[in-house]
Amino acid sequence: MVEHTARAFDSDLQELAHKVAEMGGLAEKQIVDAIEALVKHDIALAKRVMAADDQVDERQREVEERAVVAIARRQPMAVDLREIVGALRISNDLERIGDLAENIAKRVILTNELPSSDVILQLDRMVKLALVQLRRVLHSYAQHDLAEALDVWRRDAEIDAMNSSIFRELLTYMMKNPRNITFCTHLLFCVKNIERMGDHATNIAETVYYIVQGHPLSDERPKADITSKRMLPSSV
Repeated sequence: MVEHTARAFDSDLQELAHKVAEMGGLAEKQIVDAIEALVKHDIALAKRVMAADDQVDERQREVEERAVVAIARRQPMAVDLREIVGALRISNDLERIGDLAENIAKRVILTNELPSSDVILQLDRMVKLALVQLRRVLHSYAQHDLAEALDVWRRDAEIDAMNSSIFRELLTYMMKNPRNITFCTHLLFCVKNIERMGDHATNIAETVYYIVQGHPLSDERPKADITSKRMLPSSV
């Protein structure tokens, strides 16, 4: 009976991890599609990104429901409970990443211009790094790879630095020509949303650390973002 219960609980945990992985895949596609819509000013694609956010939200609800059932049925202790709590935390971060991608898609609909080639190149580098961070941290979660999670955690400062660089460039465009202010402001919010995606990947890395080690990561998170006190919150 004990062995059967243990196998059933293992199945519950595997299903939770599978749902989180599905969320990760959906969030990744949201990012890719949102940036493509921004760069190409593709209104139709932007609307599809916005509509697809419901799928990410639905996966999060499924994770929450399965986690509650697992806790109620199994009454897990120690590492098993951390696995469930970790899945809940990670699903929340992935849901927020989906929201941030949706925010970018909304900005596309509000604009009628294309970013300059220089900004596109910087955006491309920043998004690629954010996607690498997300993929690596989800891999670290699936494999319980503490070293990979910590490396993702340390590299968050690289995304912050890119955010600051694009921020300065867009400010320059606005100062040179006031007609650029509206469009560049929309771009500033898009870039900030990407930076926030990196923060959520870092959150996930900290959750992996918690699952594996059994206690929160106590070190101060590395940051290299000069824009936080100069911009409105990314959710505006």
